Amino acid sequence: MAFEFTGDKRVHAGEATEGQTTAYIESYTSQVPSGIFLTAAIASISASLVFKAIRKDHAALFVGQWVAPFLILGLYNKMVKQHGSDADTRS
Repeated sequence: MAFEFTGDKRVHAGEATEGQTTAYIESYTSQVPSGIFLTAAIASISASLVFKAIRKDHAALFVGQWVAPFLILGLYNKMVKQHGSDADTRS
């Protein structure tokens, strides 16, 4: 079964909209300062190092894996603040 790509399938600003649930969540999460996410990432790195130093390897790996999600959430938060929830709602 082959996938056939015909024509331009890119989504342009204003063509797709976010749901009300997403807008509701973003209205609250956009109030969180971006520094919180960076602080959480640094704290999880520090906690992971402490767990590793006291030879709690599983805990070190578990907590250390939180760094990337915190940073990604911080980027998402920053993008919502700068660009808004939806392209078609901008004036």
